[in-house]
Amino acid sequence: MTAAAERTHDAETAPQDAPADVLAVAREQVLERGVGLSEEQVLAVLHLGDDRLDDLLALAHEVRMKWCGPEVEVEGIVSLKTGGCPEDCHFCSQSGRFPSPVRSAWLDIPGLVEAARQTAATGATEFCIVAAVRGPDARLLSQVREGIKAIRESGNDIQIACSLGMLTQEQVDELVGMGVHRYNHNLETARSHFPEVVTTHSWEERWDTLRMVREAGMEVCSGGILGMGETVEQRAEFAVQLAELDPHEVPMNFLIPQPGTPYEQYEPISGREALRLVAAFRLALPRTMLRFAGGRELTLGDLGAEKGMLGGVNAIIVGNYLTNLGRPAQQDLDMLTDLKMPIKALSDTL
Repeated sequence: MTAAAERTHDAETAPQDAPADVLAVAREQVLERGVGLSEEQVLAVLHLGDDRLDDLLALAHEVRMKWCGPEVEVEGIVSLKTGGCPEDCHFCSQSGRFPSPVRSAWLDIPGLVEAARQTAATGATEFCIVAAVRGPDARLLSQVREGIKAIRESGNDIQIACSLGMLTQEQVDELVGMGVHRYNHNLETARSHFPEVVTTHSWEERWDTLRMVREAGMEVCSGGILGMGETVEQRAEFAVQLAELDPHEVPMNFLIPQPGTPYEQYEPISGREALRLVAAFRLALPRTMLRFAGGRELTLGDLGAEKGMLGGVNAIIVGNYLTNLGRPAQQDLDMLTDLKMPIKALSDTL
């Protein structure tokens, strides 16, 4: 029986007369058996009150430790091509369709090599090259190819990931040939909510790219942004859709309202709600790398990233996020030391 079938079976066979406590169910189903929660069960977790939050975070941490271990993967990202994107993702200041302050720019090869060097110097094992495009053209792929070659020739053996939009099969094969081991392409939100967020391409197009990436042997990285007007039901839907994709990694971003975008007036979700979401996604994805990404500083505030690291997260982006500043990388590294969470060694990612 597949994991998805087990989730469905567990939900269908639960007693109907008096609903069991969802955390007790999760302890047996997720912690003991490693079977992620169903959509209905994730929704029940998201409806838990603040008085249950500490118990929820503790259980999510137990699940992370049992099925993923104590190591944390640290990653740095850099924008090779910034701004001027033709797509209309309503959250993104890099869209050329909105009057945002971000303008189109390219990073040269020496700049890319230096960014990789600085990332490796933090102890990170992953370096992701990102471009604001619908999909890569010949110029962009050439720049990526030359950049990777220069990084290797500099003596840097850090793992290289890419996030270059939607791909064709030929482009997938090219990236494999360049030595790219992981590809990021976020589904962004639940399938039912996606048309409210993006109109210039479909959720299915993104899914197709991820399918080709997996079939080509690259690791799949796909997550999204929470706080874009989705309902709590759609958050549960999204968690389970990601579980069906079974990605190697899920980056969890929280909306940073960007000036000039359609979402500039949105209020960030609360820190407690963000932590509830982190824990719920861990219980839906017990074996998946769950990465703190953009918006955590704004959203968590005084609660601090430590709460999330003790609530199911086992990967983190250090430094800045494309068009937004993060906190200093050393601050995150010191946090991991204080929490006695070792950084995953490069040899463990090969």
